[in-house]
Amino acid sequence: MAEKDQQIHPIQPESYSPQSKRDVEATTTEQSKVAHRQKQKKWLLYGIAFVIFQTGIIALFSLTVMKVRNPKFRVRSATFDTFDIVQTTNHSFNLRTNVALGIKNTNFGPYKYDNSTMYFYYGETEVGSAVIPKSKAQFRRTKKFTVSVDLASTSLAGNSQLASDMSSGIVPLSSRSKLSGKVELMLIFKKKKPVDMDCTMEVNIAAQALQNIKCK
Repeated sequence: MAEKDQQIHPIQPESYSPQSKRDVEATTTEQSKVAHRQKQKKWLLYGIAFVIFQTGIIALFSLTVMKVRNPKFRVRSATFDTFDIVQTTNHSFNLRTNVALGIKNTNFGPYKYDNSTMYFYYGETEVGSAVIPKSKAQFRRTKKFTVSVDLASTSLAGNSQLASDMSSGIVPLSSRSKLSGKVELMLIFKKKKPVDMDCTMEVNIAAQALQNIKCK
């Protein structure tokens, strides 16, 4: 009968105290703050990376597209329609020349230039000139054109050096010119860029050709 007097008491789960609840909430809040800080750091790193990338793009753009360089103006070659050479007592020459020129524009915008004049010299004496008409060299292109020039030794009468050069078969000449123009970028920005030509060359009398063209 003693067994009947024993009461069966079920095992009760451990009570969930208010302190335990606060601990769980505090832990959850701290984890949320940590996750939020990590997210903020990640977005900050993304922002820094984007700023560095944009700065690099702007720097590259400034050093390439927006950088304005001086075009180059050069004598490329020449042919002769008239080649009159006198190598007797009074040495002289009278040459009708077709001079091929080139304006190399390496900019990312066209180079527009005004009318100019190209001069040819023997020593420091002018022996011919030609008009360079206004035009433009397209971006990243070389504008090629030809001008006719009459080269004559009229002002060199009695020049002993000319007699010596003509006797050797080679007449040294030089050409100079200056273009005034602007490089236009993105149809908005314009930058003045004067261009100088300074070339030396030789007239080969026997071959009736222009040779050894060198430009600074």
